[in-house]
Amino acid sequence: MNLPNKLTTLRIILIPFFVGCLLYQGGENTSFRYIAAGIFIVASLTDLLDGKIARKYNLVTNFGKFMDPLADKLLVCSALICLIELGQLPAWMVIIIISREFIISGFRLVASDNGIVIAASYWGKFKTTFQMAAVILLIVRIEALALAADICVWIALALTVISLVDYIVKNHKVLTEGSM
Repeated sequence: MNLPNKLTTLRIILIPFFVGCLLYQGGENTSFRYIAAGIFIVASLTDLLDGKIARKYNLVTNFGKFMDPLADKLLVCSALICLIELGQLPAWMVIIIISREFIISGFRLVASDNGIVIAASYWGKFKTTFQMAAVILLIVRIEALALAADICVWIALALTVISLVDYIVKNHKVLTEGSM
C-alpha cells in the first residue's frame, strides 16, 4: 500500500476517534472537543496531502480513486451528523449537504460506467474548504468566533447548492445521453 492510500486509510481510522471525542459527555467536555477538532484537522490535512502526493509521484490507484472521496464524505458527514446531535446544526442543512454528496456520487458512478471521469470542480473544492472551516469553528465553540462559524456554515450551504447545479449543468449529458 502506497503512502497516499495509507493517508486515506488513516483518515477513515480517525473517524470513530473523532466522533467519540466530539460526543463525549454530550459534547460538553471542552478538552475532548478540542481533541476532536485536532483529529478533524489532521484528518482533513491527510485529504489535502494524499491527492497531492498521488499526483506528484504518479501513485494514483483504483483504491485511492474509490476510497479517497469516500473517506472525505465519511469524515464530513460524520461531523455534520454529530453537530445535529449536539444541537449546533439544523437537520435540514445537513440533509441538503449529504443529498448533494449522494447525487454527485451517483453522477460519477454513471459517468464511470461510460468511461468518463468527472473531476472535482473549483466550486466543489471551495465547498469542501468552507464545510471543513465551519465544522472546526462549530467544534471549538469559541464565542468570539460564533459569527464566523455561522458565516462559514451559510457559505458552505450556498456552495453546496452552487456546486451541485454546476455539476448537473456541466454533466447532464451523462444521464441523458450516456456520454459527454
